[in-house]
Amino acid sequence: MPAKVHDVAILSDFRYPGGTSASIAAEVYAQAEAALSTVLVHVPSPHQPNTLPFSPRISDLVRDGVAELAREDQAVSARLLLVRQPRIFTEDLPAPPLVTAERTVMVINQPPGDAENPFRYYDFTAVRDRVHRYFGPDVEWAPISSQVRDQVLKVAPDARLAPADWHEIIDVAHWWRDRDAFVDDVPVIGRHGRADPVKWPRDPGELLQAYPETDDLRVRFLGGGEIAVKRLGRQPENWDVVRFGAERPDEFLRSIDFFVYFHDPEWLEAFGRTILEAMASGVPVIIGEHFRPIFENAALYSTPAGASALVHELYANPARYRAIAVRAREFAERRYGHQSHLSRLAEFGIRPRISVPAPRPAPAAPAAAHRVLMVSDNGAGMGHLSRLMAIARRLPADWSAVIATQSYGASIAHREGFLTEYIPSRKVLDVAKPRWNRLVRERLAHLIALHQPEIVAVDSVPHEGIADAVRDHPELTWVWVRRAMWQRGVGAEFLADGKVFDRVLEPGEFADTADEGLTVPERGAAHRVEPITFLSADELLDAAAAKAELDLNERPAALLQLGAGNINDIASPVARIARHLSRHGFQVVLAESMIATAPMPRVAGAKVVKIYPVSRYLRAFDLVVSASGYNSYHEQIGFGIPTVFVPNTATRLDDQVGRARFAAASGVALSVEDPSSAELEQVLDAAVRPEVRAAMRRRCAELTFANGAVAAASWLAGLRARHVRLGG
Repeated sequence: MPAKVHDVAILSDFRYPGGTSASIAAEVYAQAEAALSTVLVHVPSPHQPNTLPFSPRISDLVRDGVAELAREDQAVSARLLLVRQPRIFTEDLPAPPLVTAERTVMVINQPPGDAENPFRYYDFTAVRDRVHRYFGPDVEWAPISSQVRDQVLKVAPDARLAPADWHEIIDVAHWWRDRDAFVDDVPVIGRHGRADPVKWPRDPGELLQAYPETDDLRVRFLGGGEIAVKRLGRQPENWDVVRFGAERPDEFLRSIDFFVYFHDPEWLEAFGRTILEAMASGVPVIIGEHFRPIFENAALYSTPAGASALVHELYANPARYRAIAVRAREFAERRYGHQSHLSRLAEFGIRPRISVPAPRPAPAAPAAAHRVLMVSDNGAGMGHLSRLMAIARRLPADWSAVIATQSYGASIAHREGFLTEYIPSRKVLDVAKPRWNRLVRERLAHLIALHQPEIVAVDSVPHEGIADAVRDHPELTWVWVRRAMWQRGVGAEFLADGKVFDRVLEPGEFADTADEGLTVPERGAAHRVEPITFLSADELLDAAAAKAELDLNERPAALLQLGAGNINDIASPVARIARHLSRHGFQVVLAESMIATAPMPRVAGAKVVKIYPVSRYLRAFDLVVSASGYNSYHEQIGFGIPTVFVPNTATRLDDQVGRARFAAASGVALSVEDPSSAELEQVLDAAVRPEVRAAMRRRCAELTFANGAVAAASWLAGLRARHVRLGG
């Protein structure tokens, strides 16, 4: 038995040039700061060239004396053995490693395969058998991320995985640098990492979308840029391609303003260490939506096509750029800082021998005196989220809002300038209701502790997880933003759960006299305002400007917007509507939802736009054909836009049919309840007549209403003062 027992032994192939070695180095330095001993056990992988040297990061560990390198013939003993890189075990080793440990963790830092071939890199079952043969049956298997976890379970559903991921860590204080200004007089975007074809977009068109060839951007690559050049067949003049290793990553990151990273669509990134390094350095990152479970709201999410616009938008707003950088740094420290690694070592009984200094606090972004947490507890549409943003953008100057949403539109709230927290919906996580309720309760507790709101406003139907969170935090004022117009006889359980709230705010309904829902008898206990719209009338573009923005000519134009595209299918009449209106001389524009997970059907002769908020451009249109959800209904009536409503009849709670019928009866719009019938063409034939549209405009002007978002924001802010006086 060896005389010395190390705290941690790390077994791997130390010749890997990328994230594997960087991850090992980060953990060793964290252990050294806590006066914990580390020994490195090198086992060559059959997939690495024999002549390849150790990674410089590993050599530095040995040179700096923060880790000991075991000899090939040296027996090693440790309290905890960490094994990294499963591909080492795709073949039998020449001899079993001379390592004994009280506990062993196999860190699965690479998935078995990718989307195209789930077994591309290794056979998980064969690797598991070898690892158990060498280290015993009690090895604990810990994926590095949820993506790796999902891939392992896909090929080995019986795999017993640790409940928590063995995530990456980073020394934020080492990477962070305050930035006084942008790098250049045009934005500089870039990325760094080892050269690997799968880490780059396969399609040349997507490459140029992500890293444009244009005079108003500079592009820098550290490592792998030669792959992009080869795929294009040339090197754009604004690209600076630096070979891997020619600059230190921390120095490189100080030479760019934005970290933009997209890869082969079939590649499954295990974690994204270079993304974390950029965040810790104060460089905002723009990445694909699939990274959201790892980096939550600390990153900016886009597609290659949308990255450039996002870069220019932030470059024009230094204050927002700074806020995003600070938020990312705080996230990196909280989730992936050294303390997170020391905490998980403590679960194995390995505790620091010296006190570890607290992390250096991030520079604080300017904060308002009071804060409201606004929760939109829905996963598919934009209605709840848009109402909350409408109120939030009109709060008094000494108030700020944090948006927490399950909607796929979280990135839209982010782009609108709100501090945004994403809560994956039950549908996204695919979990049972009891577990889901616990998750919501715990997530809200975390957000309350983090953001310290005085008020929590929830725009949704309440459920057990929300109700438990209300009971857990009686010190806060809880407001239910309860939209009316429920379908007849539906929702009694929601009203019962809603009794836990302190107050109820009811956004107004133009069709309130036709409301037959269960909220009608409850109106007396609610604070009611006029209908809420995201924009007010003075924020809309005039007709000429809106047409120019949408590239429309002077012919009549019609807008088709028939819902989120994720709730259910009411898009089938789209082609019929477009063809019919085109025959009447209309330019047809299809509004594709910003959060649709499937593209809208393309219709010959129709223009497709994907913009938010659509209401900003409404004056470009002579006619709108729309579902009668709360937001679009009140925008089109409130702004006097002639409309044909096609109600969505498959919603669980919202009475869209009632709204559409009332609008038609009031003369402010027309309605089609059965778009599969000839009624559709009959109503459209009426709507294209100029005198019919003129009559709808006049009637809208007679029955107009103010934007209730202003009153709602003022009322919310006033709750704090009343709460304080009552408490005193």
